[in-house]
Amino acid sequence: MTTHQVLNQVPPLVGHDTADDAALLDGLAREGAGWAMVELHEIGRLAGTEQAAQHGRLANEHPPVLRTHDRNGHRVDEVEFHPSWHELMCTAVGHGLHAAPWADDRVGAHVARAAKFYTWRPDAGHGCPISMTYAAVPALRHAPELAERYEPLLTARTYDFGLRVPLTKRGLLAGMSMTEKQGGSDVRANTTVARAQPDGSYRLLGHKWFTSAPMCDVFLTLAQSSGGLTCFLVPRVLPDGTGNPMRLMRLKDKLGNRSNASAEVEYDDAVAWRVGGEGRGVRTIIDMVNLTRLDCVIGAAAGMRQGAITAAHHAVHRRAFGRHLADQPLMRNVLADLTVESEAATVLMMRLAGATDRSARGHAAETAFKRIALAVGKYWVCKRWPGHAAEALECLGGNGYVEESGMPRLFRESPLNSIWEGSGNVAALDVLRALAGQPEALAAFHAEVDAAAGADARLDAAVRQVRATLAEPGDLEVRARRVVEQLALVLQGALLVRHGHPAVADAFCASRLAGDRGHAYGTLPAGVDFAAIVDRATPKVG
Repeated sequence: MTTHQVLNQVPPLVGHDTADDAALLDGLAREGAGWAMVELHEIGRLAGTEQAAQHGRLANEHPPVLRTHDRNGHRVDEVEFHPSWHELMCTAVGHGLHAAPWADDRVGAHVARAAKFYTWRPDAGHGCPISMTYAAVPALRHAPELAERYEPLLTARTYDFGLRVPLTKRGLLAGMSMTEKQGGSDVRANTTVARAQPDGSYRLLGHKWFTSAPMCDVFLTLAQSSGGLTCFLVPRVLPDGTGNPMRLMRLKDKLGNRSNASAEVEYDDAVAWRVGGEGRGVRTIIDMVNLTRLDCVIGAAAGMRQGAITAAHHAVHRRAFGRHLADQPLMRNVLADLTVESEAATVLMMRLAGATDRSARGHAAETAFKRIALAVGKYWVCKRWPGHAAEALECLGGNGYVEESGMPRLFRESPLNSIWEGSGNVAALDVLRALAGQPEALAAFHAEVDAAAGADARLDAAVRQVRATLAEPGDLEVRARRVVEQLALVLQGALLVRHGHPAVADAFCASRLAGDRGHAYGTLPAGVDFAAIVDRATPKVG
């Protein structure tokens, strides 16, 4: 008799199509991008391969390395990446997950891009430069002469890595560099100084505390000019081929997102060009911030989906106490609860992508809706991910706690999206500013929720409660998180009641709106159709 028998173990989750996601596919068609279905499934099948999983693992196990000097002592400020990082980037750029929608006139281009960004998730870290490149274009358009030169390269579907003169490359990536150690999210406290030059350029002097993806070709950054806080475009390499004095001081040792480099940067008289008017830096870069916030929601929704299908896959194959885990009532409750949370995030993410697409085409009502709904979604969906990731990991038991399962990496990634582009308080207060100063935004939000009026009594009651909360006298700030949570739940409920699977919508309204649940996942009421819900999260492998 052998001492080592491998029994009752779960096969790897490979050989599936990550785009085989009913909530995602329904949203793709509903929001005007059904034409992207074939490419989306192509990406999904690629994302479900063992090779893609290996690239994601290797990119994280071999994080980037900073090389400040060459062997002769010359300053180079280069970041080296594992080949798997470059493979992931090639796929993302080649399929237009970056800025490609800005060069695509088709209705739904931004929706298609959101769905592809959600589907291609072997590794979350490489999504950072992809996201920032997507978000940079509308901000750069505040300087038409710069946009004319750089935008065609930012939207090109060619990944061309390396420090070279930007305008000589076949494709570019853009980053953003705003945060300083003394201010954090309070960018108006920035101390980096910009001095105007006779040739129209500026010279920057200062220190940035977090510059994500420092290997990008160009960066949008904020600095104090004579007219106030202003936005600038900073290239890594100058037109004459010399390096711009943008010094990489060190890479951050982060909790997660380890495949991606985040650096502390010093501008030592770095050359920059102004984007937008002097003193209008926040107004200029807010376009970029809003789009990266959208990607925070997409990334969190994608992470929840990954957690839910991994848990469901494990439960289908693992046996305990004489039955498969998926056949045990309490585990079915947990899996269904994780799936409900995941689909609520996905349906909201796709609605926000649709609003972004229509807003980019000048649809005023969609722009107004997005003003509140994006901040609401950024706050709530990103806040929900860490708890969701922890519960999904626990479904695998001890197997989920070891690195080989991939679940620790998912868990470490989960807090990031709530921090990036403004932590929870920043997002919640942004909602309050919109409520106070933009009545058209609140009207658009109400119109969206009211489209589901009469379909579910629990939703109707929750909507009445939201209206009563907003009408209460006194300062809303101390209640901001509670208010935004209520807004998020009624919006998700309305979208699920209108567009979601009936069993998912019923479970959401019963548990999230009517409060028929406990505080942990797996406490849905007994009347829920667990089988129908769990089936939607069980991947079809092979």
